[in-house]
Amino acid sequence: MAVWDDVVGQDRVTEQLAAAARDADALVTAAETERAAGHGGVPADPSGSRMTHAWLFTGPPGSGRATAARAFAAALQCVSPDRALGSGAPGCGFCDGCHTTLVGTHADVEIVRTDLLSIGVKETRDLVRRAQLSPAGGRWQVIVLEDADRLTEGAGNVLLKAVEEPAPRTVWLLCAPSLEDVLPTIRSRCRSLTLRTPSTAAVADVLVRRDGIEPELAARVARATQGHIGRARRLATDERARTRRASVLKLPLRIDDVGGCLKAAQELIDAATEDAKQVAEEVDTKETEELRAALGAAAGTGGRLPRGTAGAMKDLQDRQKRRSTRTQRDSLDLALTELTGFYRDVLALQLGSRVELANADERDTLQRVASASRPEGTLRRIEAIGSCRQALDRNVAPLLAVEAMTMALRAG
Repeated sequence: MAVWDDVVGQDRVTEQLAAAARDADALVTAAETERAAGHGGVPADPSGSRMTHAWLFTGPPGSGRATAARAFAAALQCVSPDRALGSGAPGCGFCDGCHTTLVGTHADVEIVRTDLLSIGVKETRDLVRRAQLSPAGGRWQVIVLEDADRLTEGAGNVLLKAVEEPAPRTVWLLCAPSLEDVLPTIRSRCRSLTLRTPSTAAVADVLVRRDGIEPELAARVARATQGHIGRARRLATDERARTRRASVLKLPLRIDDVGGCLKAAQELIDAATEDAKQVAEEVDTKETEELRAALGAAAGTGGRLPRGTAGAMKDLQDRQKRRSTRTQRDSLDLALTELTGFYRDVLALQLGSRVELANADERDTLQRVASASRPEGTLRRIEAIGSCRQALDRNVAPLLAVEAMTMALRAG
């Protein structure tokens, strides 16, 4: 399996990346030849090469930005004998370089993803220091920043200098939803690749091939998520996620009066809070136990921490609290996305459009809502959902924002 197999529906992008990986391999091979001849080990002049030191992967949620970046990182570290003999392209998927990169254990590939609301200056400085190192054993030092849009302004300025003056064999791979989500000074120094939303057929195919999902279920969840690979996989493998989604799609029928609106809003908040609690139960306890053990909280001492270590424990608790906030926010945003998809289907029915319905399994409900309103009202409802998302981004109290939205949905 080549590293590009999981980059779904992005043929143009994979062609560009594969070409860049071939040129990157040629640069390193030339540098190694120079070093063997006693002329140093700096890569050859990259002028005219399709390889560059900084890349920016953009595209809508679910398009596979991070997957493409990780695949490129693996191709850059590929050590396949076929590649060395010129009979194959980098990115075989089987060699030690490809395999360790894809599973996250390669010493020269740092994959950074955050479960917090932002990435700060301290974490970015740590990355910049790492980026100045030469590869320990691989062909390149690769930093994959999956959430470049979450860099604070200060962190972005720290990153800028590293991107402006990169180490000779360091590559930055940044991922963000759009070019506008990254500082102009950073994106101007990156080569941009724009991914598109893959077709539902392509997503269903990868779910069947990679995850062993039954074809009928794969097609249904691919259609329901409109090509969002990650959400489709979660729906296919998590019964709880399917139950929660079904509950969200019933909301338009439960907001006939003010009481119904307020109750529906509270239920959305409660569901998001439960998601955050579930993550906490799965992750926080393990993290806390591991830190306590690392700090020397020995058995038989009542679990007391040594003096001077309380600050480390407080830092962990603060991080866990911020992660809980983001988990709740992400869960709410997913529910709002599903509601938007519902009303998009309603609008399609009202206008007689032939577009594929994301919620075809709920056609009776869609038809009922469509026949009880007009397209203008449906558009106002979609705008109300968008306003709620904007309010959450501005840190408006979640319950207040969602209550305002459900009242607007009722009014149409």
